Amino acid sequence: TPLAALAARHGDRLTTHRADVAAREQVFDAVTAAVDRLGHLDVVVNNACVLTMGMVEELSEEEARALMDVNFFGALWVGQAVLPHLRERRTGHIVQVSSIAALGGFPMTGIYSASKFALEGLSEALAAEAAHFGVTVSILQPGGYWTDLYTRMRQAAPLPAYHGLREEIQRQWSEGSVDSDPRLAADALMTLVDSAEPPARLLLGSMIYDLAFDISRRRMATWSAWEEVSRAAEHAVPAP
Repeated sequence: TPLAALAARHGDRLTTHRADVAAREQVFDAVTAAVDRLGHLDVVVNNACVLTMGMVEELSEEEARALMDVNFFGALWVGQAVLPHLRERRTGHIVQVSSIAALGGFPMTGIYSASKFALEGLSEALAAEAAHFGVTVSILQPGGYWTDLYTRMRQAAPLPAYHGLREEIQRQWSEGSVDSDPRLAADALMTLVDSAEPPARLLLGSMIYDLAFDISRRRMATWSAWEEVSRAAEHAVPAP
């Protein structure tokens, strides 16, 4: 297994602790065990993620909550668990692995996108709070990589009404999707954490880089077109 290979390569420099990131107490226990074993934490990477494909209407409550429990609350619990240790040393780096799905909502991945949007909102606030103590927070926004996210993802029960849209989306993915070796993302991550001035956000992949600018331009164009309505909706009045 990959973990066994790492253990063989690094020996006692590697320590592992099994935990369910959705279970807050288990996360705190894992962080305590890591600090007891290693002495301190330098870099913390929130990479745990699950994916259930399906239209927004198709996902069950259980499936939607499972996505949020891992993708959002898991990162929240890790952040809460490690911050006391990082604050005490007034140094450290938390890397939040987000997604191309946080750039916009896309059909079939709406709840997944929601979990990543929530993660990024949390991370921006966390970055401002942690900076007061010398702790850095970076958001990593990767495109597609051949990881276990694909091999373990699930499908929501399909509704016949979306059959045509589903076929169209799957055709677009087969023609335009770009997925890469995860080692490229690992190399970028190491460059990020080794930087003297790490960025608040880092896009990974040419496709997502171009998409991020395209989405931003379209949003700015829409805001500009509706500027008059936006500005008319503000007029200060005395407090009630």
